[in-house]
Amino acid sequence: MRKRSPNLAVYTVILGISTLGTVSVHAQPPPTPPTVAPSAVPDRQIESGRLLLTGGVSNVEGAGGGGLATWALITGYGTRDSIGVNVHGTYVRLTDYDLTTEGFAFGLYNRLEISYAHQDFNTLRIGALLGVGRGFTFSQEILGAKLRVYGDAIYDQDSYFPQIAVGAQYKVSNKNNIVKAVGAKSSAGIDFYVAATKLYLNESLLVDATLRMTRANELGILGFGGPRSNEYRPQFEGSIAYLLTKSIAIGAEYRTKSSNLGFTKESDWKDIFIAWAPTKNVSVTLAYVDLGTIATRKNQRGVYLSAQLGF
Repeated sequence: MRKRSPNLAVYTVILGISTLGTVSVHAQPPPTPPTVAPSAVPDRQIESGRLLLTGGVSNVEGAGGGGLATWALITGYGTRDSIGVNVHGTYVRLTDYDLTTEGFAFGLYNRLEISYAHQDFNTLRIGALLGVGRGFTFSQEILGAKLRVYGDAIYDQDSYFPQIAVGAQYKVSNKNNIVKAVGAKSSAGIDFYVAATKLYLNESLLVDATLRMTRANELGILGFGGPRSNEYRPQFEGSIAYLLTKSIAIGAEYRTKSSNLGFTKESDWKDIFIAWAPTKNVSVTLAYVDLGTIATRKNQRGVYLSAQLGF
């Protein structure tokens, strides 16, 4: 593979940061800033705070990461001395359903992330066949928190170890009676996860692996637990992204899901995507998603479109 200048943008891809300084020496000519090897930093200027998309994009649950997966990176552009903020909107059009998500998130001192997302899952014409009514919509609120506990994916390029974060998401469905009628044990629950994200700037590559402990049915939209299981079980989320240019990235994701409900199978989710970042304040992601079977309807595939504004 031809080595290129390590610019990182993302839906999933990220840029490094370098700090230039000067050192005063008595009775010597004015010093010049130390040089930095081209392989260590991208060949673009720092605009403010962290570089372009160093917090990822907002995923379908509102956390900083990819479209389906949660990363260890803290959202926004706040450094250790400042706060980053973003807002996002996502639309997923499937064969028989659609899903919309909107929300916001704060990245506090590149250490703590607080996020909120509202989801609407519209059954469209299939709602009548499911007995809930045409166009019936399930809604869910998600409040999340993520804490970086080890490493720094931007600065620790020489380390063999990734940045690691732990997090939790409290989720509650607004259709308590309906989700219990289809077999869920409750309409509210908490997911816990640990995420590890590693950047390979010289290779223009980002790799993430996340382990989530959850009882959620379809992210929690259909409640939590069921006749098959009401226990927390581990699920995997993974992302890989490659930078084509300094503003365009491609990649893929995979997310495993449990099947707690008795009336329907729950499939693993996957996508392939392209992300474009015209500026550090704007990112747009387009993906092809395959979500398998949802509420008895097979082959739920379609288009994922998301936009994020932040700083």
